Amino acid sequence: MCLSITQHLLENDEVLKTIIPEVTLPDMASTGQVFHDLMSCIIEQQIHYRSSKHTFTKLLQKAGLPLLTPDNFSELETKALQGVKLSSRKYETMVRILEFFQQDVPDWQNLTDDEVRKTLGNIKGVGKWTIDMILLYTLERDNIFPVDDYHLKQLMVRLYQLDPKAKLAANMKSIAEHWSPYRSYGVKYLLAFKAYEKEKSRLK
Repeated sequence: MCLSITQHLLENDEVLKTIIPEVTLPDMASTGQVFHDLMSCIIEQQIHYRSSKHTFTKLLQKAGLPLLTPDNFSELETKALQGVKLSSRKYETMVRILEFFQQDVPDWQNLTDDEVRKTLGNIKGVGKWTIDMILLYTLERDNIFPVDDYHLKQLMVRLYQLDPKAKLAANMKSIAEHWSPYRSYGVKYLLAFKAYEKEKSRLK
């Protein structure tokens, strides 16, 4: 990440000004694979870059798959998903994702953020939070703010002294506007700070 992005965040947010010197952003090498990461979100209820349970990774290892694709999905089903308790709703969403990717798939890098939202949003069962995770971590877009993210809500309520019962989403968005056009980095710094606090507490 270039210095100008960090400087922009430091100059435009007093909370981040305190947090940024304390943390280092984790090195998350994107797979760049939308199908793989979508399935991670559906199976694990979290994108695997951020997961501490590693459920999706363990399933892939069991199936002997380094990367999940539409072509090898049947191997995951037969070798790893048997006996795993998935709700019918989750499984139906996975089937819809598979069917979508078995057709003509767009070049995601050539789509705008809104075009990605519209395209993935047409798959029933794929919600706003999941799409935000794809934009933020898989496609590594610069200006994504996942307002529905549970951990982000918790952090911003505490760090920015927001009322969780009064216009929370609107107030979160208002704060994040000061980070534009680099809202993704503001989000990542906040989440890195959460991990930093957890580790610091563990070492006490």
